[in-house]
Amino acid sequence: MDGLIIKPNWADMVLSGIKPWEIRGSRTHKRGTIGIIKSGSGLVYGTANLVDCIPLTMYEWAANKDKHHVDYVDIDYKTPYAWVMQNPIIYPEPIPYKHPQGAVIWVKLGGGKGE
Repeated sequence: MDGLIIKPNWADMVLSGIKPWEIRGSRTHKRGTIGIIKSGSGLVYGTANLVDCIPLTMYEWAANKDKHHVDYVDIDYKTPYAWVMQNPIIYPEPIPYKHPQGAVIWVKLGGGKGE
């Protein structure tokens, strides 16, 4: 399983289901269950199913703010993409993982819950 590194406040919102769209500056072709990692923590806090990746126009950005909660002025991406998450699961206890040097978006996790 792969783990997605997200800033702590956004990771909490993704895992709670409040923020089903994670905004990124590039596409992803990954699909399926991914671990949700709070950046700087060394811990996997849960999982979500990554089901789609949508390029966003200004109109789509504004019309779907309730799905991403990010102000347009706070991003500097040429084309923002919504990485669409479903079925978040919060682990009862976060699970440690070994963070490889230089990893900023994805981390390869072992089998199961980030082992």
